[in-house]
Amino acid sequence: MCGLFSRFCHKRSAVFGLALLLLISALAILAPVLYPVEPGEMIAPPLLWPGESAAFPLGSDQLGRDMAAGLAHGARSALLIGMVSSAAAISIGVAIGAFCGYCAGSMLESALMRVVELFQTMPQFILALVVISLFSPSFLVTIVAIATVSWPPIARLVRAEVLSLRQLDFVKAAIGMGMRDPLIVLVEILPNCLAPIVVTSSLVVASAILTESGLSFLGLGDPNLVTWGSMIGLGRSNLRSAWYLVAEPGAALLLTVLSLNLVTEGLNDALNVRLTTRMQG
Repeated sequence: MCGLFSRFCHKRSAVFGLALLLLISALAILAPVLYPVEPGEMIAPPLLWPGESAAFPLGSDQLGRDMAAGLAHGARSALLIGMVSSAAAISIGVAIGAFCGYCAGSMLESALMRVVELFQTMPQFILALVVISLFSPSFLVTIVAIATVSWPPIARLVRAEVLSLRQLDFVKAAIGMGMRDPLIVLVEILPNCLAPIVVTSSLVVASAILTESGLSFLGLGDPNLVTWGSMIGLGRSNLRSAWYLVAEPGAALLLTVLSLNLVTEGLNDALNVRLTTRMQG
């Protein structure tokens, strides 16, 4: 673990991304403490520009809502939806991918892979729109929609990894010892697939945050939550006269996704020991 962290810290951009991600996470956790008033409350003069008032350093929107409070609570919504939906997608993808990889050639495996291919032929964002359109937009529906479009790439990745590992000697030894197939997959194979799963998971979180922002921008997010996408959507009508309404949540979204991408790149280099050694050499 110490060696992994040392290799991760060797890349400055990864350390910067991690620090930025921790800062955004701290803002999300402390949002109710820093801004106890509901972010939807109209407590300021409308269209107050950033820096114009010390009480509202990031300004206010066209309805007099504090932009700083909206950004803080938006971080909470973005990270919560991103993490929960990604966890659901990763769980489904790993389970299906592990089964398909270990039981390759069976009828059920073939049927499941056709389902995976069917999902991958559909545009992810359009499919998420269809799922949300079938139900009333809410926190749970948004998570289900994002998880529905995010699991197929993970399933294909895990299947490929399991296919390459199941032929190795340590798996054959486990079979020879009489270990049951589910235990072999859980104890022997999946731990050796951890590196690509971890790297892919951070990308899935970033993709989930972007998808949620796009849905909220179109007005298909949870109406009870303040999100960066909804802030951008509401501010676009005042883009020329008050561009900060779009720029501030857009910058928050950019920095969050950038930090996740930098952390992903650092994890990839740290987990890929051969690549890291070559870079250091």
